[in-house]
Amino acid sequence: MKELKDQKLAALVLLKPGIADVFEKYKLDFCCRGKRTLEEACIQQGVELEVVLEELGTEMKKNGQSKIDFGKLSPIELCNYIKAAHHTYVRQKLPGITAHTEKVALRHGDLYPELEVIAEKWKLVAEDLIAHMIKEEHILFPFVEKVQKCFDAGESFQLPEEEFISNPIREMENEHEHAGDLMAEIRELTNDYTPPEEACTTWRLLFSELKEFEEDLHRHVHLENFLLFPKALEMERAVFKSQKAVQD
Repeated sequence: MKELKDQKLAALVLLKPGIADVFEKYKLDFCCRGKRTLEEACIQQGVELEVVLEELGTEMKKNGQSKIDFGKLSPIELCNYIKAAHHTYVRQKLPGITAHTEKVALRHGDLYPELEVIAEKWKLVAEDLIAHMIKEEHILFPFVEKVQKCFDAGESFQLPEEEFISNPIREMENEHEHAGDLMAEIRELTNDYTPPEEACTTWRLLFSELKEFEEDLHRHVHLENFLLFPKALEMERAVFKSQKAVQD
């Protein structure tokens, strides 16, 4: 498994479903920081490379593949999957987690002030993601669909450079990083989502929900940053070349 050490985290995650779980275990960020090699990430995180390689080797030997080969999906198919799976998940989970953060902070915040900070940071996560998804669904994804349809038909369309898809993509990537940073801060405040022994049921449930939410966010961002966005940009470049050729 030595050859895996030089591969990028974002690429490794696509090999087997369980690899993402290994990276989550060792806090190796494969979404916003997925361009790092496995070796670089382990060094930066202070994790033994050989230990991670051993666990990855175990995962690679397991039978079973991901039900969906995301690498083969078109940009439009990726947009549809992201909306159906991840955007739906976020909208379903936000109200409950928000209610639980507020309830736990109200009941236990006096003795555990970090719970109030968690509630504040979670509110920012929720607000940012709602606005983020609206922009993707109403601006970015329709534009991706337009680009792919032109690409598939071998057509071009007139578009000034300031309106290229790279501009909203850059904004989405920045927002991904901000949301990831907020969730990392929440993880630190929760001691890796580990409730104290005296924690009530709602408190324990909240930490479990936050952990699951962050893991889903990592997969969500990974699909966009390392599959959807590069594919959309590649198609846009091809369409733009076609446009330039027509003009020339």
